[in-house]
Amino acid sequence: MRKTKILHIIKSLGRGGAEMLLPETLKLHNKEKFEFHYIYFLPWKNQMVEALEASGGRVTCFEAKDNIRLMLQYKRIISYCKEKNINLIHCHLPWAGFVGRLVYQQTGIPVLYTEHNMQERYHIATKTINKLSFNSQSLAFGVSKDVTASIQKNINPTIPVKTLLNGVNTDSFIPEQKSTIRKDLGIPDTAIVIGNVAVFRFQKRLVEWLQVIKKLRQNNKNVVGIIVGAGPLEEEIKQEWKSLELEGVVFFTGLQTNVKPYFEAMDIFMMSSSFEGLPIALLEAMSMECAVVSTDAGGIKEVIRNNEDGFICPVDSWEELSVLCQRLMDQPEEMIKYKLAARKRVVEAFSLKRMVDALEAYYSEAMNA
Repeated sequence: MRKTKILHIIKSLGRGGAEMLLPETLKLHNKEKFEFHYIYFLPWKNQMVEALEASGGRVTCFEAKDNIRLMLQYKRIISYCKEKNINLIHCHLPWAGFVGRLVYQQTGIPVLYTEHNMQERYHIATKTINKLSFNSQSLAFGVSKDVTASIQKNINPTIPVKTLLNGVNTDSFIPEQKSTIRKDLGIPDTAIVIGNVAVFRFQKRLVEWLQVIKKLRQNNKNVVGIIVGAGPLEEEIKQEWKSLELEGVVFFTGLQTNVKPYFEAMDIFMMSSSFEGLPIALLEAMSMECAVVSTDAGGIKEVIRNNEDGFICPVDSWEELSVLCQRLMDQPEEMIKYKLAARKRVVEAFSLKRMVDALEAYYSEAMNA
């Protein structure tokens, strides 16, 4: 049987939520029916390349130092599509979407686009180009109902827009009691570990996250923090870390390709975000049986049913995170209950297998349109 050749286009293959989904979905895709290719543009953000290639993906970097040069790569992408006989293109995030739409206009190859963020949060130039070019593709996905609603409100597209909820590989992200992270970092077994996995951007509000840890430690000296990630605001965040005297209390691990051992070391996964799409790290943490305390930003409130799967508070009331964490710490049986409830929620409603099956159906539909 002749395989359908799918080309994913994404700006980088670093450790962001959209990027991390690609190797995880590739593990579950039907390789007898589909062949997967990947093009990215930032060679210094390549953490996912090895995992993609290990699962059979064909990865190519067309280096582009800025967004304008990225757009100018469309001719090389067209040549690649002709050489490899690409049947369908799937783009992720705006700038990959923009260049994919140029390819669509020139070749007519079906182009699908996944939007991971709210339109209101983009720079005015990004929002404008997105609105002007959005209909030059076959189909678009929002990763949450909020993201889809934001597309409809701000763009009012004529092409179909579907909600395709992010998922997590619940067979892969499962606690195995093998993590040595606590021992490696010198964290006592009796400590309550509160963690986060995030790119250090302003919407993650990691300065506020540290302030919550500081407040909790006023009455709970056994509280320890772990933050996995890196990003443009690292210097500012670490300045706050020092000013709050949290050195030796909150541990920064840097970027990690394998985050499972870090989730396993956490009791509570806490997010203080001001906005989100539908964060992959949240789903992974839940699958690893971390109890969840979070603001209700974006798609988070579509995942966490308050007081059932975890605890959430309004975005503007992030100070309440300390109260919610304290509630879990005061009642160990509640902590266990919410750890198990978190995994149950993703297994039942956010499995990656469900997402992949839906995606393959959309691929086939687009090919037959």
